[in-house]
Amino acid sequence: MGRDKRNEQRAEHYTKLVRNMMETHAWRALSPTAQALYPWIRLEWRGPKANNNGKLRLSVRQAAQKMGVSINTAARAFHDLQAKGFLVVIKPARLGLGGEAKSPEFELTELGRPGAETPSGRKLYQDWRKGADYPVAKTQANNPKGANGKTKPCHQNEDSNVIKMKTSP
Repeated sequence: MGRDKRNEQRAEHYTKLVRNMMETHAWRALSPTAQALYPWIRLEWRGPKANNNGKLRLSVRQAAQKMGVSINTAARAFHDLQAKGFLVVIKPARLGLGGEAKSPEFELTELGRPGAETPSGRKLYQDWRKGADYPVAKTQANNPKGANGKTKPCHQNEDSNVIKMKTSP
């Protein structure tokens, strides 16, 4: 007959961690949380046939939920992976036109990007040295100073939007 649909749903999705990468000084310097985060990011890669490296998306909230840690801990793990050369932000996080948030697009330096000069990946972590971290792309606050730098009208300061009119007697 046909294929068994139940077997298609049970297909395993797995990733591998390469021993040569895990024996580098950069890997040993990673926090345990960053080491736990790396496979989750790697699982977002679709493989060599449908290479989406450079367009990998995993939000801090998703990572925190998957690892069972707080959002701040997951954010520190992302920063640690960037600082040691395992992860590079290609496009920063942003708000879309409809107001929906888009997480940053990442590149795993272990893997080659489609159409890149180095098909085996840049492997920045191999050149990492203690005290010489790579720059970390931090997410910018959407509105760090408030409502476009303006202060809201305050009734106490008598700068309300109401116009007071006087009539002559």
